[in-house]
Amino acid sequence: MIIMKFGGTSVQDGPAISRVVEIVRDRLDRRPVVVVSALSKITDLLYKICDEAAARHTEAALEAIAALKKRHLDLAEELLTGTEFLDEAYNKVGLLCQELEAFVHAVCIVGDLTPKSRARIISRGEVLSSTIICYTLNARGVRTNLVDAKKLIITDNDYLKGEPDKAAIQAAAPAEIEKAFRNVQAVITQGFVSSTADGETTVLGRGGSDYTASLLGMALGAEEVQIWTDVDGVMTADPRVVEHPVTMREIAFEEAAEMAHFGAKVLHPMTIEPAVRLGIPIYVLDSTHPDRKGTGIFGAERIPDGIKSVSSKENIQVINIFSAKMLGVSGFLARVFGVFSAHKVAVDMISTSEATISVTVDGNVDTTAVVRELSEFAEVTVDRDKAQVSVIGKNLHAEADLFSALSKAIGKRGIHMISQGATFINLSVVVDRDICRDTVRQIHQYLFENHA
Repeated sequence: MIIMKFGGTSVQDGPAISRVVEIVRDRLDRRPVVVVSALSKITDLLYKICDEAAARHTEAALEAIAALKKRHLDLAEELLTGTEFLDEAYNKVGLLCQELEAFVHAVCIVGDLTPKSRARIISRGEVLSSTIICYTLNARGVRTNLVDAKKLIITDNDYLKGEPDKAAIQAAAPAEIEKAFRNVQAVITQGFVSSTADGETTVLGRGGSDYTASLLGMALGAEEVQIWTDVDGVMTADPRVVEHPVTMREIAFEEAAEMAHFGAKVLHPMTIEPAVRLGIPIYVLDSTHPDRKGTGIFGAERIPDGIKSVSSKENIQVINIFSAKMLGVSGFLARVFGVFSAHKVAVDMISTSEATISVTVDGNVDTTAVVRELSEFAEVTVDRDKAQVSVIGKNLHAEADLFSALSKAIGKRGIHMISQGATFINLSVVVDRDICRDTVRQIHQYLFENHA
């Protein structure tokens, strides 16, 4: 059994879905479980519908739902005209949109959009896309069953960023999937969508379709997880920043996790962990060129040492915490990070000296409350408009040229902070935001292009 996840750009329109059908057809002997995202841009539209409903802009919310409905009905007509499935698909899509319209209209009247209600709305994109793709697979000769992801992926009660209950998933998913496979060749379900133990809709957070695929891979003991996207695997840098990035054919689980955490766009950061648990390989593949090999992500023992990529986060803030009281005093670090934890502010990089702690957090996070509480026992400054550039690879401490490359790339413009992980998988520096992309390009040129 294999897990095949197709992201929004891989199912964005009729031709893309037609490619998905053929990719799945070519792998029927491996019992594919297909996980699909919403159509490209649909989740953004659903978030807009949420915002309009919360503001009680009934007309605007219903207009957006009408656009949502039209796009899916047009797609069903494009893919299914001339088949016995068109009317059934048309009616099903219409009913799903009608239910959404009624629910959103009720929210507009009440004017109170709870996290529970928001999860119900934003999950509808995957329900619609999986419905159309399932009908299309069947219409084109691939016998397929659709399984509600809420029966497979069980989370806690955090409706908008559900924490998966892995034991519950491992208990529920195998039986549901085996039942669904009776008399069919493939099974399809939704990414991103999940539920509480009581059956209430939750979601895994933006990018959570990758997480769904990996969780199912873990629960089903899959031979591999395939992440189908619109790029040829994991590259040495973001192709939107670097002109000539190189596709890496193999990387370690740990390297992929670091790339995801430090800015790479291909994988959701949480994708790696469930697969790592059972040593299940992950392949990142290009749905527009399914003949290409993509990137395989494996255990570290089969991956050579060396630099693999340059990643970046273009908008971060640095919080500097100074206190002479921390000298020789136990518990100070715990107190500092207790503040961040209490306010649910995630920290990326950490650097410490005798009396100063510097940390980085996402530039879009409101840190007002954190700074206020830290200021009760320390001096605090915040540096904004910064960026983080990270070099990722296995056993970086053995790379003698790495610091030289960083120094040449950044030059006199300066490094505000530097951090190297204890596992020697990443070396990160903080620079001014306006030189981030140029820094990435120059580091990439020195490390990969000059020595190609």
